Amino acid sequence: MTTKQRAYLKSLAMTIDPIYQIGKAALTPEITEGVSGALEARELIKINVLKNCMDDPKELAQVLSERTHSEIVQVIGKKIVLYRESKEKKKIELPEEKKSKSKA
Repeated sequence: MTTKQRAYLKSLAMTIDPIYQIGKAALTPEITEGVSGALEARELIKINVLKNCMDDPKELAQVLSERTHSEIVQVIGKKIVLYRESKEKKKIELPEEKKSKSKA
């Protein structure tokens, strides 16, 4: 993912509310499954890590990203934003990568 694409996704994420909360139980298989389903339906999701969760939000984001095959857009404080392109219902069109101009 390019910097421009990440910036675009961050701007989209500002307007969405967290749809999952990770609490004391940390990452359960049910949460991982739910996040994966939500990514398929929405492509971009925000997750809230509650104060009673002792795990580091950056580590949680890394584990969730690996388990759901998604990309971490950002982790700010106790909020995690993940992105994964939907196989069926593609909604978000990422900005194209610019081709580098070679001086020949």
